Amino acid sequence: MEGSRIAKKILALLLVAVIALGCGFGGAVLAAKYYNQPGTAQAQAGNTASTAEQALSSGETKTADPVADNNTEALRDVVLVNADIGEAIAEKVMPSVVGIETKYETTSLGSYWYFGFGGGGGKTETTIQGTGFVVDESGYILTNSHVIHDGDYKTVTVLLYDSREFEGTVLWNDSTLDLAIVKIEADNLIAAELGDSDLLKVGSYAAALGNPLGLQFKFSMSQGIISGLERTIEVSSGSSSMSATTMEGLLQTDATINSGNSGGPLVNKYGQVVGINSAKASSGEGMGFAIPINSAKPIVRQIKQTGSFSRAYLGISGQGLEESTGYNAEAFKERYGTARGIYVYSVAANGGAEAAGLQKGDIVLSVDGTEVGTMNKINTVLVGYNPGDKVTVKYLRNGEEFTVTVTLTGSIG
Repeated sequence: MEGSRIAKKILALLLVAVIALGCGFGGAVLAAKYYNQPGTAQAQAGNTASTAEQALSSGETKTADPVADNNTEALRDVVLVNADIGEAIAEKVMPSVVGIETKYETTSLGSYWYFGFGGGGGKTETTIQGTGFVVDESGYILTNSHVIHDGDYKTVTVLLYDSREFEGTVLWNDSTLDLAIVKIEADNLIAAELGDSDLLKVGSYAAALGNPLGLQFKFSMSQGIISGLERTIEVSSGSSSMSATTMEGLLQTDATINSGNSGGPLVNKYGQVVGINSAKASSGEGMGFAIPINSAKPIVRQIKQTGSFSRAYLGISGQGLEESTGYNAEAFKERYGTARGIYVYSVAANGGAEAAGLQKGDIVLSVDGTEVGTMNKINTVLVGYNPGDKVTVKYLRNGEEFTVTVTLTGSIG
């Protein structure tokens, strides 16, 4: 009897344990089911963690550090879960940024020159400090033309992010576009990734990297937004304070840009270069300007392929009507039939414009569908073309509109 009672107690204990285990398992299943219900805080937290894991492992390399691996797709996803975007961008882009020091000579006429005696003059060495960035691992660097004194220099020295210094060779520059390509012979270079400036909108994230106020504050970064598109400003020439040029189609940003930032990259939230920092407003705060990277891409591509860049020319010289002294829209419209466009002063002999029938006094309105109001605008439009390409030119003559096809040439006369 005693053994029977003990056996019943053991059986009862086992039954209780089985029931408890079943309840615990069912509770776990129900909890798990609730946890994964869409819309619950728990599910959202789990999904966020999953998104982060996917972001860190996305891309062909399945890397856990997309910034270090320069993996744009992975960085794109990390942006969604990484609040400190600036730190990630600096880590990705800064190794591609360089400092540029240009030395050139100026000649003084002497203190007695204006009295007719001459003498007392001499040569003085002057230094410009600016920024550039590597666009190809083989040593090609993009910067502003005014940073290398528009090609009028004695030496150009390039300082890398890893503190190495190299002598630079200017392969090409254009003061009207304010762009230049410098070449160095160095290994272990990291090229910046170029983005698409046509995708930018007002309010898009922007960060400026470079050397504000010179190499004393080298490799700095500021961030902000794209404040405006298609801006037009007038800047003094890098080689002459007495001359000025009009720059069109610029990006405006409130990311801080100072002297020394010139030639540095303006990047988007993915760490892709979308502009080349070039100027700031002298009479305003938080107004910096950059050349869209899409304007420079054809130049970089051609120089990498051939070692040089051949500009395509329309074959005219002229001036925008709105740039003319004493501009009066009504008077110009009455006289020329329009208040906008470029008045043709001359047509180059044996050029494409001459062959197409353009003449002095014509008013060029557009090139391949893009309205032009300055010669610099024409230059900017034609950067993406090669000599021999054909473009459609719309112009006015005696109030009548014409459209012709012009074959671009490699020189202007």
